[in-house]
Amino acid sequence: MAIYISHSADETLALGETWGRTAVSGLVIGLSGDLGAGKTQLAKGIALGLGITGRVHSPTFTLVNEYSGGRLPLFHLDLYRLDTPDQIIAAGLEEYFQPPGVTVIEWAERWFGSTDKLKIQFAKSKCHYRRVSLEAINETERRITYEDFGN
Repeated sequence: MAIYISHSADETLALGETWGRTAVSGLVIGLSGDLGAGKTQLAKGIALGLGITGRVHSPTFTLVNEYSGGRLPLFHLDLYRLDTPDQIIAAGLEEYFQPPGVTVIEWAERWFGSTDKLKIQFAKSKCHYRRVSLEAINETERRITYEDFGN
């Protein structure tokens, strides 16, 4: 598990951009954290790193935004309005679990739950999962903790 302290929104964006530059097809990045913790800012950075130049925003009301034009497509999900894995499956979001590009999921804990469940699920999968927790330290600083699972 790694911990990164971001001192500004720009640093959070830069971390995401670094991840986007090294991302491979099949990567799923699950983001957890309170409102305003920096989830969307990190997703914007990932899009930049993938070479996506369009406006990236949280898909709170549409559930999914798809972006192309970069070296890999980006699928950006927001599960804030869904409470259970059954609701997520009923919404047809399972296909983003093994993407033909990169999937970023805000409020991922609503789908995947515990770390133990993640380890089992991704041990059987062909994709790679990065579990990310964002925590506000103060108005500008964020503690970003992340861990990788799967292939």
